[in-house]
Order: sequence, then C-alpha cells, then structure tokens
Amino acid sequence: VLQISKDDVTALQCKVVCLIQNGNFKEALGVINTHTKVLTSDVIAFEKAYCEYRLNRIENALKTIQSASQQTDKLKELYGQVLYRLERYDDCLAAYRDLIRNSQDEYEEERKTNLSAVVAAQSTWEKVMPEDLGLREATYELCYNSACALIGQGKLNEAMKKLQRAEELCRQSLSEDSDVTGEGIEAELAIIHGQMAYIMQLQGRTEDALQLYNQIIKLKPTDVGLLAVIANNIITINKDQNVFDSKKKVKLTNAEGVEHKLSKKQLQAIEFNKALLAMYTNQADQCRKLSASLQSQSPEHLLPVLIQAAQLCREKQHAKAIGLLQDFADQHPVNAAEIKLTMAQLKIAQGSVTKACMILRSIEELQHKPGMVSALVTMYSHEEDIDSAIEVFTQAIQWYQQFQARTDYGCCVFQPKSPVHLSLIREAANFKLKHGRKKEAISDLEELWKQNPKDVHTLAQLISAYSLVDPEKAKVLSKHLPSSDTMSLKVDVDALENSHGATYVRKKAGKLTGDNQQKEQGQGEVKKKKKKKKGKLPKNYDPKVTPDPERWLPMRERSYYRGRKKGKKKDQVGKGTQGSTTAGSSELDASRTASSPPTSPRPGSAAAVSATSNVIPPRHQKPAGAPATKKKQQQKKKKGAKGGW
Repeated sequence: VLQISKDDVTALQCKVVCLIQNGNFKEALGVINTHTKVLTSDVIAFEKAYCEYRLNRIENALKTIQSASQQTDKLKELYGQVLYRLERYDDCLAAYRDLIRNSQDEYEEERKTNLSAVVAAQSTWEKVMPEDLGLREATYELCYNSACALIGQGKLNEAMKKLQRAEELCRQSLSEDSDVTGEGIEAELAIIHGQMAYIMQLQGRTEDALQLYNQIIKLKPTDVGLLAVIANNIITINKDQNVFDSKKKVKLTNAEGVEHKLSKKQLQAIEFNKALLAMYTNQADQCRKLSASLQSQSPEHLLPVLIQAAQLCREKQHAKAIGLLQDFADQHPVNAAEIKLTMAQLKIAQGSVTKACMILRSIEELQHKPGMVSALVTMYSHEEDIDSAIEVFTQAIQWYQQFQARTDYGCCVFQPKSPVHLSLIREAANFKLKHGRKKEAISDLEELWKQNPKDVHTLAQLISAYSLVDPEKAKVLSKHLPSSDTMSLKVDVDALENSHGATYVRKKAGKLTGDNQQKEQGQGEVKKKKKKKKGKLPKNYDPKVTPDPERWLPMRERSYYRGRKKGKKKDQVGKGTQGSTTAGSSELDASRTASSPPTSPRPGSAAAVSATSNVIPPRHQKPAGAPATKKKQQQKKKKGAKGGW
C-alpha cells in the first residue's frame, strides 16, 4: 500500500503499530518523525509517546503527551507511568485516582496496583505517611506494595507478614497456570524474597539476609534492577570485610539498563557504596573521582564530603580534611552541625581536645542539649579546665531560663520547671561540690530547694555545703530536716542481717553453759594460736651450727666461691708432653677395663690402679693427644648434627 501511496495515513499507522509490537521502538519512532506532515500529534500522539517512553526518553514522552490536543484514556494511562518514572508521585497519584474514578473496564485491577505502588514510593522515598486507599489486597502485587509502604514507615514486623501473604498468593496464582514452571514461580518470587531479606538486614539478622540474597543471585533473575539492589545490600553487609566478594558484587550494579530500573535515591546509594568500597580497597584516586562526581550531582549532600574527608584521614592528611569540612560548613550552614561534629571527632583523634571543645561550642543549636553539655564537661574535666566546664553548665542553664521566662508558653520548647533544666542545675551543683567550688554550688542547691522544698536530699546537700562555709547557716537549715520519729522505718534488724544479700550474717548462737562454754573458749584460744605459724627450716638444719651469713647471696657472689670444678677425665686426658702417658691412662685402655662394669671404682681400689699404671705393655700404649683429637672431631660432628638418638 505504501508503495502505491507513501503518505497513506492508515498504512503508516499500521506500520508503526507493527514495529511497536515487534519491539522495534527506534524504527517506529523514525517512521513517525519522517512523516510528521501526515502523522500529526492528534493522529499518532500515543504511539510516539509510547516509543519515547520505551526508549527511556521520559522527558520527551511527557512533552508529547502534554502537546496532544485530546487526552484519551490510553494517553492518561501512559501519563501516569511517565510521572511515576519522573518520581513526581503527587501528580501521579492524582492521575491514577482520576483514571479509577472515570473508567470502568477489565484493567481496573492493574490501575489499583499502580496506585498502591505510588503510595509505597511516597512512603519509602519521601517519608510521607500513606493514606488508607481502602484497596482489597486480593493479589500478591497489592500485598507486596502494601508491605513496601509499611517498610517506609518502619513497621518491619507487619511488613514481613504482608510479604509472607504475598508469597502465598503468588504461589497459588502461578500454580494454577499450567504454562508456568517451578523455576518460573521462583523467578517471580525473587523480588518478594529480596524484600524479605532487606527486612532481615534492617532487623540485624545479617546472616539470614545474606543467605537469602545469595539464593536469589543463584537463580540468575533477568531483572537487572533487582540484581543491582541485592548486590548493593550484600556490599553494605560486608562493609570493610570480604572486599573481594564486594568487588565481584559491584559488577552487578554496573549492568546495562540499571539506571532506568531504579530510583534516583537507589542509584545514589549505590554510587556512595562504590566510593566507600574504593576507599576500603585503597583505591584513593577512584574514591576521590567517585565522591567528586557525587558532590557535583548533589552539592548539598553530606556523604560525598565525608567520604573525601575519610580518604584524606587514611592518607594522614587530617589538617586538609578539617579544612575541607570547614569550607563545606561555611557554604551550607544547614548541614553545619553534622560537619562540625565530624571536625570535633578529628580534633579529638589528633589529641587537640580543647580545639574540639571550641568547635562543639560553636554549634548553637546543640549547646543546651544534655548530651552536648555532658560531652563538653567530660572533655574539659579531662583537660583539667574546671572553669570552662562550669561555664558550659551556666550557659545551658541560662538558655532554659530564657525559655521559661516567656509568658506565651505556646511558643516554648520546654515548660517552666522543666525536668531537664532541674537536672542540669543538680549536675552543675554536684560537679562544683566535687571540685571544691562550695559557694557556687550553694546557689545552685538553693535554687533546687526553692523549686522543691520537700526534697530532703537537696536539703542535706545544701547543709553539707554550708557546714564548710557558714556553719551557723547550716544549723539554721538543719531545722528544716524532718525529725527522726517521722523518718523512722519499721525494719526488722535481725531479718535484715540474716538476709541473703547482707554482707555480714550474724550466726544464731545457742545458750552455752559449763563445759560447753569452756570448750568454746578453748577452741577460740587454739584458733588464735594457729595464726602464729613458725617459719619452715631446712631438713639438714643444725641449731648448734651458725648459719652461713652469705646464704642469701647467689653462689657466684659469695666470698668462698672458686668456680666450677673440672671433671676428672678433662684433667687426665691431653696433659703432658706428646707421646707421654699419664697416671690415668690405664683407665682409657679398653683391654684393661673390658671385664669391669662401667661404674665408678670401689673404695680401696684406687691405689691398685695407680700402682700398676706404669707397667702397661708398649703395644697397648697410645699417644696422649689421640683421645683429645678424637674428641674434637666428635665435637665438630655434633655441631653439624641435626638429629639425636
């Protein structure tokens, strides 16, 4: 038909629809753009917008829809999808409500599913409290979207129950379809299981979450967005551990088309984790590149600057890191508090506690907070700067007094006589008493007592402080103490002493008379005598012999020490001129001692040995140096030996 009439509108429309059905969106859009004179926006607006939507040209699709002269139902459906992709959730919610209200066909269930998805996205990404749409959760898609909305509210247990219900409905629905296999059911359940694992991760059940994440990856789902989210969550579980596994998983986040499947916040979180992973794997240049790119995309965001500062600290450039944070705090005063807290932490790590205190005190919106006051007082006390610590207390107390002085309590952050205010005064008084500032503590204690005259503890502290400064005033105040009669408590002393938690338990003693009493006294005397133990004496101790006065000194340091005595064989072998024999040479003769056992000679036999030592036959005589030489050779062998018997 087009060969006969190339500008036939109906034929061109049919060709565009066929190309769309075959998935050739780019070619279909080319045909529309080539025949703009014939295929006007009124004729083919939906097909053009749909091609642009499928080619991820979302802004162009929005312009095409808005330029159409007539807004048909199918254009409105596409308009809602485009608004969702652009994350304009309020407009999207209004569009779907209008569609559901003004249309009645077989697609009503799909519209309700899309509407619940918009509500879930608002709850998750914009932290908007979702309204009850009154949708009957009869399908697993509606249950899943409801669970996502509950996760956004932090209701994790309820969300898990919804996901379990969604899993049941999904299995039931798909099992009825004969064309769907078991693998197909598991693939469809993958996104539900992924959300379950995310809840486990938020609840601190990281091992269970990691196991479920890995099971989903083994299924190899075709949804690149799901794989990217799971890989990112595994990286967050690994943190600075198991970095090799994280480097493998990060490849899944770089798959083609991921940017079109995820929201901007999801993509941003993935990029943050990539930068952190580069820092943990010591890829400094890659870390700086990624963090700089993130900062250019979101100049007001804290994380890119914090990552850059962390990388500088790893490179031992603390001063440069602090300078970077200070510049960011000056440019973005809204986020200055968090940045200054980080700067103070770096100063403390460097040992500059006083400078850290100065930075913390410059955060005006946190000066009066009890946590900040406690931290500053602790740090100043560590530096022994008591005056500055007291000044911190004073400024915080004055801040609360200014608010309490207002008459228009509707504008007040705290009501008069705030517990926080009184707690700060009490802590200041205790701190001053501890560091000897009695007069300053007295004014704080008097203020507390005025607020609550029935507080006996505060009155006792006040009297104690006055007793060191003004005893007369202490006596006057002591009259306000309650009498002993009013303070007496009905306490059973015996039961208290015999209780399980008592440090001293009085034994129940029976009446002792006569012999029993003497026996008890005798046992007491024996016990006393046993405590005086005599020192132990050596077994060979002789009381008649005077102990050696040098017995406490080491043997080498004693006056009579003459060194170690050499062995007999060492004295006898190798002595005298070469070829001569010694008195003990007969002992080395194997033929003379073959029949005798290798033991020490008996008493009385030494004279016989020495008498016959000069009558050794010449053939049995050996040079005096031979044994010594043999011994040296043995010593050399021993040096090189590595084994033993």
